[in-house]
Amino acid sequence: MPQLQLNPDEGLYYEHDLPQREGAPTFVFINPITGSVDIWQGEVAPFLRDAGYGTLSYNFRGQADSSFRPGTALDDDLISSDLRHIVKTLEIDKPILVGLSIGGLFALQAHLGGTQAAGIVLLNTLRKIGPRIAWINDAVVRAMDVGGPQLMADVMTPLVWGPEWLAANRASFIQEDTTYTPLDQSSGAYNLLSHMGGADWDVRYEDIHCPVLVIMGLQDRVFYDAEIVDELMQRIPRARRVDFPGAGHMLPLEVPTQLSRELKQFADDL
Repeated sequence: MPQLQLNPDEGLYYEHDLPQREGAPTFVFINPITGSVDIWQGEVAPFLRDAGYGTLSYNFRGQADSSFRPGTALDDDLISSDLRHIVKTLEIDKPILVGLSIGGLFALQAHLGGTQAAGIVLLNTLRKIGPRIAWINDAVVRAMDVGGPQLMADVMTPLVWGPEWLAANRASFIQEDTTYTPLDQSSGAYNLLSHMGGADWDVRYEDIHCPVLVIMGLQDRVFYDAEIVDELMQRIPRARRVDFPGAGHMLPLEVPTQLSRELKQFADDL
């Protein structure tokens, strides 16, 4: 199991494949808070490797197979610092930072903190934290306190997935015999979620020094706000936007083929 050791007690699980074409960039995938390398390695990363590009996916401290010390605050400063560290340590040449949801924020923080990037892709990232999203952030943690991941999934799934996926997977949720178990508050997942609401979304968009591709799933009922996305797009110097009208929040799992093609086109254009 490949591990980037950060110190004797902490390390990052990662999967890294070099580009097969000379000079080709490497896609660096940054998870959402509740994600893992699996969301990229199913279809998106293999597609891009077949096209000759490199790929790097990894799990944050506190996610699967990535260790953390008890008491460590798994917040946005730490996660973006780890991102800068893994890109530098593995000597990723021409990284294209691809962040899903808050993973896009970590990509921006890493870039604005000194990580040079060939490009940045923001998947359902652009947002402002107003009363509604702040409420949802708190509600997710409370749901974990009461009934763990299953309760959160039963409540939140129809808000973050598109209708086609929901119709195909409805039978897996809200079962009569479901036993809800609170999430262990000492777990990495709880640590990450409990710090999610404190992330700094005051991004210096005007200072982004590389091309940016913004991809939005218009069925995302939690984070997509058309006016705010339009406003923030205007602040990014070299931005292009693609919308997936039928998809929700989890684009690598809902529309992997379409997403893979857009990522390849973005890299080809670079």
